[in-house]
Amino acid sequence: MPKPADSSPLPSTEAVPAGAAAFYRAQGYRPEDSVGLLMRRVLSSLAHEIERQLEASDLTNAQWVPLLRLSMGQGSTVAELARGCELDAGAMTRLLDRLEAKGLCRRVRSVEDRRVVNIELTEEGRAAAVGIPVVLSGVQNACLAGFSAEEFETLKSLLRRMLANAPVKSPASTPLIPGGPHEA
Repeated sequence: MPKPADSSPLPSTEAVPAGAAAFYRAQGYRPEDSVGLLMRRVLSSLAHEIERQLEASDLTNAQWVPLLRLSMGQGSTVAELARGCELDAGAMTRLLDRLEAKGLCRRVRSVEDRRVVNIELTEEGRAAAVGIPVVLSGVQNACLAGFSAEEFETLKSLLRRMLANAPVKSPASTPLIPGGPHEA
């Protein structure tokens, strides 16, 4: 016996905000034409190549992000780094445990407020962080080969507009992560 139409967990009509064009229709929808899928594939490709190039540094895709944030002064506590990397505090703590075990960072209790634990890069961490922007720049430039400066600016502008139109805003204020919902 078929289910009644109103019991479906999916919307029964195609929602299009007032004044917006309907570029996609449920009837004849083709995933290979999805902007979301194309962006996901680009991000996945970027993330894979960045991780491959950082392999010699023994940094994973997850590890280089907080390392770079620390080196750029974009977070100094577990909570700040977790927010910036869009991770929960527990996941960030485990990630920092691994970075600390590699000798790349250390936890230092604040002298102003003993409840606060700051994260600092070690000398090795600072040295490792120096190479990250080199890899990020090279990988992204390779993906943008053949783009004109105007096309590059247009692409960034269009992506920013899509992000502004997105129903759920990303909590990260300073995006860094290729392979995630961020810009690198």
